[in-house]
Amino acid sequence: MKDWAKWALDTATARGAAYADVRVLDARYRNLSTKNGKVGSVSESESLGLGVRVLAEGAWGFAATDQLTREQIDSTAARAVSIARASARVKKKDIALAPEQKITAVWATPIEKDPFGVSLDDMLKLLFRADEEMRGVPGVTLAEASMSFTRLEQLFVSTLGSQIHQTKVYSGAGLVATSFAENEIQKRSYPNSFGGQHASAGYELVERLELVENARRVGEEAVALHKAAKCPEGKRTILLESAQLGLQIHESIGHPIELDRVLGMEANFAGMSFLTLDQLGKLRYGSEIVNVVADARLEHGPGLGTFGYDDEGVPAQCTDIIKDGRFVGYLSSRETAPALGLARSGGTMRAESWNRIPLIRMTNVSLLPGTWKLADLLADTDDGIYFETNRSWSIDDRRYHFQFGTEIAWEIKGGKKARMIKNPSYSGITTEFWNSCDAICDRRHWTLWGTPNCGKGQPMQTMGTGHGAAPARFRNVLVGVAYAQ
Repeated sequence: MKDWAKWALDTATARGAAYADVRVLDARYRNLSTKNGKVGSVSESESLGLGVRVLAEGAWGFAATDQLTREQIDSTAARAVSIARASARVKKKDIALAPEQKITAVWATPIEKDPFGVSLDDMLKLLFRADEEMRGVPGVTLAEASMSFTRLEQLFVSTLGSQIHQTKVYSGAGLVATSFAENEIQKRSYPNSFGGQHASAGYELVERLELVENARRVGEEAVALHKAAKCPEGKRTILLESAQLGLQIHESIGHPIELDRVLGMEANFAGMSFLTLDQLGKLRYGSEIVNVVADARLEHGPGLGTFGYDDEGVPAQCTDIIKDGRFVGYLSSRETAPALGLARSGGTMRAESWNRIPLIRMTNVSLLPGTWKLADLLADTDDGIYFETNRSWSIDDRRYHFQFGTEIAWEIKGGKKARMIKNPSYSGITTEFWNSCDAICDRRHWTLWGTPNCGKGQPMQTMGTGHGAAPARFRNVLVGVAYAQ
């Protein structure tokens, strides 16, 4: 890896690059699933390649190759410089980068059990057991169980003299029980929808999820939803469990704080942001108990946004986003940090693979815990609705107006969870919603959830992000039925 990176860096510099960085990435993936007692899919793949990013004549150029010969690497680096010079012909101004230090480091995800050291047979046996438990519930039409694993070994070098070697491991697993009856489909997922829970961890994550132990309950709830009451309509007090609140954070806080969106660099694919620069330090984003950070450091937790260094060689950091309800920070890069007058990047640049240029991506954007016990919060809520496990979401291109549907909800009556509710939804305006938050549960109820499927960029890059949350209460929120029967 070192020789490949040095060849690329030397060629880029010789061709006139004012700055260059190189990422050599060796990636390994494993995905497997079961469906109704049969193997749904089993796949293993590997990818090895090199990407070169350069600044020349005040503009970016990027090129990549998986042909790792001296000739092809030199050609790729030269092509990156040529692309930068072509881009410079239509630039509005020279790109200026926030300063960064030279770093030499080795970093790795702490894991207890290497998932690639566990046999496929053992993994499938566990999935089949969970699958069988779900199918044992009368009325379950489709039982699905899945696991996914990723190992990324990357060397980053730059003309600053940095040389950073990182090895990151991601694991995930989950269950879905689907019930079809009388032209209605209901489903329940565990421990979360869209693939379950994902984290920077080894196979120990899967073992701690207790898939088999939770499978029958998942199936029973999917079937029971057919006879559940419809969600009432109107303004209500609502509680969001932590996984649903994690997605709420992702869509209504995480995306609008991406500084490339704010500056218009992302408008073509996924819209911009209502968080214009003039609102920094002034906007009342939420109530005084709302505190949100973007934290890539290991001490925050094993999230999908946890790493040692980003793909510009900037160390992982914790950035305050919302402090005591006030909007105070963005996700930034070396290029965008000067727009805020920042002395340093926030360390949020990541790329999906060696053949993609780094973009500003969410790290672990988390709502800090509050002070409530969940039982006390329920007891303090006389008439409300408890929303659990995301089923659908919609939000406008500035991340301001939203509607979310969940798989299940529960009425709260007399301070306790009462009857089950099907097809529930809630909607609102981002700042009004977060300002209506009047209670957040404490650290004992806080979970750092993994979102493995966040898309951004052209060509689109899929990246994992993390969102920590504990159940929270929101007042006077519009609720209704998401899916007509």
